[in-house]
Amino acid sequence: MSRPGLPPKAAALVRAGHGLVGLGGLLLLLEAVPRLGLVDERFLPPASRVLATLAAELGTPELWAALGATLRGWALGLAIAFAAAVAAGVVIGIVPGLRAMTNSTVEFLRPIPSVALVPLATLLFGPSLGSTLLLVVYAAFWQVLIQVLYGVAAVDPVAHDTARAYGLSAWSRVRHLLWPTALPYVMTGLRLAAAVAFILAVTAELVIGSPGLGAEIQVAQSSGAVPAVYALIVLAGLVGIAVNAAVRLLERRVLAWHPSVRSEAAA
Repeated sequence: MSRPGLPPKAAALVRAGHGLVGLGGLLLLLEAVPRLGLVDERFLPPASRVLATLAAELGTPELWAALGATLRGWALGLAIAFAAAVAAGVVIGIVPGLRAMTNSTVEFLRPIPSVALVPLATLLFGPSLGSTLLLVVYAAFWQVLIQVLYGVAAVDPVAHDTARAYGLSAWSRVRHLLWPTALPYVMTGLRLAAAVAFILAVTAELVIGSPGLGAEIQVAQSSGAVPAVYALIVLAGLVGIAVNAAVRLLERRVLAWHPSVRSEAAA
């Protein structure tokens, strides 16, 4: 929401300024705590050292290769999960009685933590991209599926009956009635799934040893390179922020016609 008395652009600049002040305060705190001896520098290096290490790491091709492997696993797993979840959600939602028959199965499988599948992923694929995909797809699938089911259920029954009375085919009803209604839910599911997928991609690499940013963090930790560990963690956080911002931008573009996005843009 914009501040009273300020135009939207000025309000956005104020919010950005507040964010930068908060970030600067955090960096000063992380710089001061180890230098004042409150925490041993061996376990928490000053922020300046971490940022210098990050800058040095960004100059190495190995880091970019690891980051590319992480993003590849994230993007491929998210795409598979999204396509499968949208297809399954639409079918479950429109076939009479199918949602009731699958509800218990969905409620049983959905709460299972993806990290519980680490032994299975290791057994099936070892430290490879397949292990990352198994965890990413499983975690992201449920985020999208639940939202698709909510979106299908949100279709106005009167509109649905009217479309059927006018003789619209099943595909036409899905395309012109169900999909526009469900799309905001679908995009919400995609945004949630994108964040979860990135977390699981790094987790798989960290725990299983699949190639990527998580594996680089594990190697740095094993070798005692503490500043490099923090630098890679910071990089993972920055990539996570970029992923979330990109998906939110996509969501605003896709839902530019939706009242919620219009009101957000006006604010």
